[in-house]
Amino acid sequence: GSHHRGYSGIGVEKVIQSGLDVVGETDREAWRAVPDYKESFEMGNTDDALQPNIWLPEHEIPGFKEFMTSFFTTCSTLIHQILKALSTSLSLPSEDTLSKSHSKSLFQTRLLHYPPLPAAVLRKGEKSRISAHSDFGTLTLLFQDSTGGLEIEDPLAPGIFRAARPVEGTVVVNVGDLMERWSNGRWRSGVHRVVAPPVGQGKVGGEAGEEMVQARYSIPFFATADPETVVEALEGCWDGGGNPKRFGRTTAWEYVQMRMAASY
Repeated sequence: GSHHRGYSGIGVEKVIQSGLDVVGETDREAWRAVPDYKESFEMGNTDDALQPNIWLPEHEIPGFKEFMTSFFTTCSTLIHQILKALSTSLSLPSEDTLSKSHSKSLFQTRLLHYPPLPAAVLRKGEKSRISAHSDFGTLTLLFQDSTGGLEIEDPLAPGIFRAARPVEGTVVVNVGDLMERWSNGRWRSGVHRVVAPPVGQGKVGGEAGEEMVQARYSIPFFATADPETVVEALEGCWDGGGNPKRFGRTTAWEYVQMRMAASY
């Protein structure tokens, strides 16, 4: 649930682009009437007191907790390496400037399963795999299987989505909302979604012999700044002339809580 730890069943979460995308509870309920057809398991830093992990008993899946903790550490290391590269790219005072804002590594690993379902259900809009949204943290690492369905909105053609076809052995890196705010829009937080494959690419099956969309698995790793971190345009990313600050001042915790509250 909104705690973002442990298991969430099918239809529990409905991704909403922002709390401003809906006006009032009536519109919010109408949006949620088309559920995201997925289930998830989420875990974070073992030292995170704000959002403690919720684990299965060890005997249920022996070694699961140990493996996931190791995977979390590996991804955290990669995130800090990327943050150092981005600090250098922005000519910040130190390559550690952005990394220091993530010193607590309060990150999140998410195991996602999109069960198989009739392709027509997705195409009619009765259910969605995951609705169009941006990630609200700093960076996201995405590990995905070969099923496909991930689409990215074309920044030069709003409303047009392009397929992000899986490439074996690679990791997709997304810029999140907080990084867009820090860079004052230099790096945009990409809007993306998961949809049905093109007509004819599904497999025939099901009770009525209809075209079925096969199951999809993915593992996003979300990196977010330390809760108390003030997020606003960094020096060098704005000026008093033709490039003013485009976003208001906020903290990482305030922004993330706003986005999370809109999703459940």
